[in-house]
Amino acid sequence: MEINLIKCHGSGNDFLLIDEITETYNFSEKDRQNLAIALCDRKKGIGADGILFVLDSDRCDGKMRVFNADGSEASMCGNGLRCVGRYVTELKNKSDITIETMKADLKISSEPSIFAEIPTFKVEISPVLFELKHLPMNIDKQTLIDEKVPEISAALTFTAVAVPNPHLISIVENEHILSNEQKSISESVNGPNNLFPDGVNVSFVQSLGTDGIYVRTFERGVGFTNACGTAMSASTLVTCLSGLNEFEKEIDVFNNGGKVRVIVHKNDEQFSMDLIGNATYTSRYKLDLDVKEPESYHTLNHIDFDEERSYSELQEHAKEVVEKNVFLKA
Repeated sequence: MEINLIKCHGSGNDFLLIDEITETYNFSEKDRQNLAIALCDRKKGIGADGILFVLDSDRCDGKMRVFNADGSEASMCGNGLRCVGRYVTELKNKSDITIETMKADLKISSEPSIFAEIPTFKVEISPVLFELKHLPMNIDKQTLIDEKVPEISAALTFTAVAVPNPHLISIVENEHILSNEQKSISESVNGPNNLFPDGVNVSFVQSLGTDGIYVRTFERGVGFTNACGTAMSASTLVTCLSGLNEFEKEIDVFNNGGKVRVIVHKNDEQFSMDLIGNATYTSRYKLDLDVKEPESYHTLNHIDFDEERSYSELQEHAKEVVEKNVFLKA
């Protein structure tokens, strides 16, 4: 069969987007897993962090399903949602839409460019759940907010939150970013372990003073990624809870893939976030493949877009800020 797809990214977190609204592919669940494993392989496939399947919805403008490069399905993906939001707004000629995700229907809108002439979209990140049963995390507590977990680290404190993807977040100093500590912790809680039976995304967050914050994330099912949208949103929320940043204000969030802005909303004890950033198309493909053996695909057509040139300017700006405040600070 022939499959059309777009390679795209949010903050360097890259995806393959497959349209099931205008196309009728009729994938099984196993087909989706096989496609993600084969096509996202960076050595033998096209290479990406995951596949975004864009489907019809009976109550929203569209539906997003996200499959990671290892074939697992994610309940949400903030960077991917911006790309899906762009695709559906352009498909339906709307500036404001709602997309159905696994756990919530989320609002998306086209926004003024975050930098240069970059296509920019704002997506709602919710629900925010602190009860550890939602991650799940097996520990004798109901919530974990800025506390030590001796089984993970003797020195660092952590906050656990589901948005609804599970996140374990620590606000750290420069020496922790430069060490191998995050890798060791992340591999431990995403391998066989008693605390996180389903694994967890692990983020280290460093304050950049007036410039904002830097977030580096080990994403379950992916590993270290340029950026994770829900992690950057959840990490910004944690800095607001700690008093490092303020609610209801735009906060610049730098990552290894670029920069986004996050606004954390607090209504009584309920929280939500607006994630604002790029949705960049890099190329379009037409493939001929057998969904039972997608690793043997053939490329029928491949067109590169010119949008990456503008995004590279934002990347360079972000790189300068991060190197100055993080990697050259020691």
